[in-house]
Amino acid sequence: MKAYCMKCRKQVDVVDPKQITMKNGRPAVNGTCAECGTKVFKIGKLE
Repeated sequence: MKAYCMKCRKQVDVVDPKQITMKNGRPAVNGTCAECGTKVFKIGKLE
């Protein structure tokens, strides 16, 4: 799975992705950037 890293300013692979549900009920994915270790977030289901 890929997500946009704000620190690297590009699409990166997500390490250890976790499926979550936001307050409004929409699915999202939390994980870690493979390059810099920063938390990344993507709205949508885990692929």
